[in-house]
Amino acid sequence: MSLLTPFTKKSKLNATIKQTAEARISEGTTRDGLFKAAYQSYAEILQEDALRAETLYQWGFALFHQASTKSAEEAASLYQNAIEKFSFCMLINPDYLAAAINSGVAYMDLARLNQAKAEDHLYLLAKKQFETANLIQAGTASYNLACIYGLQGNTEACLDALENARTKVTLPAIDDILNDPDMSTIKNQAWFTAFIESLRQDIIDANTRAEAEAEQKILAEKQKKLKKVSKDDNYY
Repeated sequence: MSLLTPFTKKSKLNATIKQTAEARISEGTTRDGLFKAAYQSYAEILQEDALRAETLYQWGFALFHQASTKSAEEAASLYQNAIEKFSFCMLINPDYLAAAINSGVAYMDLARLNQAKAEDHLYLLAKKQFETANLIQAGTASYNLACIYGLQGNTEACLDALENARTKVTLPAIDDILNDPDMSTIKNQAWFTAFIESLRQDIIDANTRAEAEAEQKILAEKQKKLKKVSKDDNYY
C-alpha cells in the first residue's frame, strides 16, 4: 500500500463528511442522491483498513440523520443500518464514544417509530449502549439513561442518572429537559420539580458568585490604583 494512501483516504473521508452535511440540509431527490453518493464513498474508503472505524461511524451517522427524514419501514431500515455501522465501528474501536451514544439514540428512535413500550428490548439495547458510553467516559450518557428510566417510571434510577449528569456537567439546558418528550411522564412529579428548581438555584448561585468576583476584581483594581497614586505623591 502506498504511503500516500492514508492521506488520500483521509481527504476523501473529509469530502464525504461534507457531502453528508450537505445532504442533511437538502431536500427530496437531491438529498437522497447525496446520501447515496456518500454511502458509496464510505464503502470505497472501507476497502482498506485505514480510517475504518471513523468511516463506519460517519456512515452510520449519515444513515441515522437520513432516517429522521423518512417514515415507517424506510426509516426503520435506515435506523437499523445505522446501528449496524455503529456496531462495526465499535468492534474496531471499542472506545468510540460517539458510536456508543448515537447507537443508543438510534435504538430509542427506532423504538418510538415502532411505538414500543418502555420495557421493549429496543430500549434495553439503547440502555446497554448508554452504559457502555458511560464506561468510556463517565457521565456522558447519564442524561440518556435518565430518559429511559423516566419512560419506565423508575424514578429513583432516573434521579440518580440526572444527578450524575449534573455532577459531570452533561445535562442539557433546563428548557430542553422540560420539553423532552421522554420526560413527559415524570415532569409533573414533585421530585422532578424539586430537581429542576435546584438547577435554577444553581444558576442563580453561579451568577451571584460571578457578580461578587467581578466586584472584588474591580475593588482590587481601584485599591491598586490608589496605592500607585500614594507612592507617586510620596515620591514628589
